[in-house]
Amino acid sequence: MSIVIWLLTFVLVLLSVFLVLIVLAQKSKSDGGVGAALGGGMTEATFGAESGNVLATMTRNGAIAFFVLSFGLYLAHIAREKSARAESILPKIEVPATPAAAATPAAVSAPSAEPVPAASVSLPSASTPAAAQAPVEPAK
Repeated sequence: MSIVIWLLTFVLVLLSVFLVLIVLAQKSKSDGGVGAALGGGMTEATFGAESGNVLATMTRNGAIAFFVLSFGLYLAHIAREKSARAESILPKIEVPATPAAAATPAAVSAPSAEPVPAASVSLPSASTPAAAQAPVEPAK
């Protein structure tokens, strides 16, 4: 996406230079000024007698393209900034390794998936007589 943004920025710069040159090439109402100095007569020879209409049409189309391209680049920069922020939503915390923390990694363990029983109940073995066995009451 970055290459497309740079390419469109380059086109925008070229379009800006084109617009400046087109506006300067137009004849002013008084037939003097920069338009005559830059070859106002030559534009009539190139585009014909209707050179004013051609240059005005090119200026209008160039200005429309300039504003559309500027707005598109604005939206592209916003999208690029938004995607850069989305990647860094959670802060990255690095904990420095201290000698005490490095020596006891087994002290902190992940919880196991198996539940731990609240009270241990021993079951009678088959070798003990049934009369000697005490009744086991369930824990409440």
